[in-house]
Amino acid sequence: MRKLILLFLLSAAASFGAPPESVVSDVGCLQMWPFSRSVVINYKLKGNEGDQFKIRFYGSTDQGATVFDLSERGTLSLDGAEGIVAGAGGRKTIWTPDESFRSVEIDDFKVKVEVQKLVNKTYLVLDLETGSASYLGDVPKGGWTEEYKTKKLVLRKIPAGSFTMGSPEEELGRASNEDRHEIAVSKDFYIGIFEVTQKQYELISGDDPSEYKGSTRPAEHISYNMLRGKEKGSAWPDNSDVDADSFLGKLRAKTKLSFDLPTEAQWEYACRAGTETALNDGSNLTNQFTDGKLAKLGRCGFNREDGKGGFSEHTAVGAYLPNNWGLYDMHGNVMEWCLDWYGGYKGPESDPKGAETGTYRIVRGGGFFSTAYDCRSADRGASDPNYGFYSYYGFRLALVP
Repeated sequence: MRKLILLFLLSAAASFGAPPESVVSDVGCLQMWPFSRSVVINYKLKGNEGDQFKIRFYGSTDQGATVFDLSERGTLSLDGAEGIVAGAGGRKTIWTPDESFRSVEIDDFKVKVEVQKLVNKTYLVLDLETGSASYLGDVPKGGWTEEYKTKKLVLRKIPAGSFTMGSPEEELGRASNEDRHEIAVSKDFYIGIFEVTQKQYELISGDDPSEYKGSTRPAEHISYNMLRGKEKGSAWPDNSDVDADSFLGKLRAKTKLSFDLPTEAQWEYACRAGTETALNDGSNLTNQFTDGKLAKLGRCGFNREDGKGGFSEHTAVGAYLPNNWGLYDMHGNVMEWCLDWYGGYKGPESDPKGAETGTYRIVRGGGFFSTAYDCRSADRGASDPNYGFYSYYGFRLALVP
């Protein structure tokens, strides 16, 4: 039986639209002969600790005239064996040739490592002054500063999945319209980590109708029809069109992205972030009117003197603790409009759109004036789509990419 002889390699290429400066370097390979037929491939990836890379390994026995995928002519193990490498720095992959190499002597074997740095799209960041969009893989080191609550707007990617919508019969403060049923959310979607603020609203619409002023406070005195329009925008769930002169019409025109309000199911799924309790930190209420656990999660009717906002007012977004997906103010502050007409639940569904027709549109989350039970994850409110006369009503954005 003749041995497979391998020499060091020496050249590597980045592809798949990689940046001009390659993210892979110092590629080399050496057979583990005489102890094994396997080949060790060493290389370095440039980037940060949290980066991810799509990676492929190729070989050639004739100076690159013909190239083959190593995974199709043997097996890969260690780093990149499944096609993805997490984290930059020095890496090692082992290739074990298949039987086709057993009786072949090769004295000029070369390896090519192709790498694409993957963009982590956990957070979608809108520049509201230019309309451009970019992505972040994690919360910035300085946190969500005022910039991200005024000139920029951040949405979090929520993974597709399923959950139990509604509340159990024993939940304190439960209403009769919260029957539990299984819901499938079939597609990833983005939802705002904050309620849209007054400055953000003004940058798109040109004005700020809010009563309790503050650039990082939620936009309020907002009706459903102001957001989507009274004509085309009133057609949901028949279609997702909006009026050109509505807030969403202007936002779509500026960003070229189909932003909208979340459906009621998307809102509750995002609010719960994997929990099944009354509150999205895994807690249940102990008092349906005033509850200390809720006081840590949002502005409501009984913690208006905690120093985070004026008495009988909402407060700046992000002033309380977020849920497990990093979403703030899902409990309290202002009631948030959802797309759906109000109606009874239909039972288990995939991507429900609510009632086909109705009189009132759904609002969720409770507000700064609400009792504890009105701020629960399962609580359902409804209002006339023209109604935006008070500081109770605000919203957050959603996007299905």
